[in-house]
Amino acid sequence: MDLLKPIKKFLTRIGLEPGRKWKKVAIVSFAALVGLGFYILKVSHAVSYLSDDPQACVNCHIMMPQYVTWNHSSHREVATCNGCHVPHDNIFNQYFFKAKDGLYHASVFTMRAEPQVIQALEASQAVIQSNCIRCHEDQVTDAKMGAFVEDHHSKRTDRTCWECHRDVPHGRVKSLSSVGSQIEPIKMHVPEDREIIPKWLKESMKEEKSQKPKTISP
Repeated sequence: MDLLKPIKKFLTRIGLEPGRKWKKVAIVSFAALVGLGFYILKVSHAVSYLSDDPQACVNCHIMMPQYVTWNHSSHREVATCNGCHVPHDNIFNQYFFKAKDGLYHASVFTMRAEPQVIQALEASQAVIQSNCIRCHEDQVTDAKMGAFVEDHHSKRTDRTCWECHRDVPHGRVKSLSSVGSQIEPIKMHVPEDREIIPKWLKESMKEEKSQKPKTISP
């Protein structure tokens, strides 16, 4: 079966079918583009973004302060990055928003146009606020408080949660230049054979052990 037949038909229909002498060049160029696409997918760890693993969000290193602060917060036990930063109303909207946000982040990082202080855009703020209420609904709609606090529900929903809870869960906002590289083992960047004890120290310990005189029992 000629796999290129549909492509030939499409190019012929739009008047872009290459002449006989250009066919080899066109085929090689097309194959190179496909290969480059697969290479970019591999280098960018694109498959990892389909998971809920928070370490996928620090593939580009820029989000390291956000990852580290989350990893040392109480939210680590109950929510991942996707739990707060993508919508949960339906699965199609979830992956659409995730892809849109991911492509925006990748474009900004590739062009090195990231701002010094990373802050959520308006669309992301709406999603985060919605997820705060989704998880903390019992606190937001406390029936006992609603019974004696005037306009209890509106007072708890007419502002963003982080206007009061400013340090949850990422701590205070820090600029990229004020935050150094964090020593945090990220599995995407750590080789599989990484060991805590360096090789030179292991060899030194072996030598010391072999040179230690044996004690003779009386």
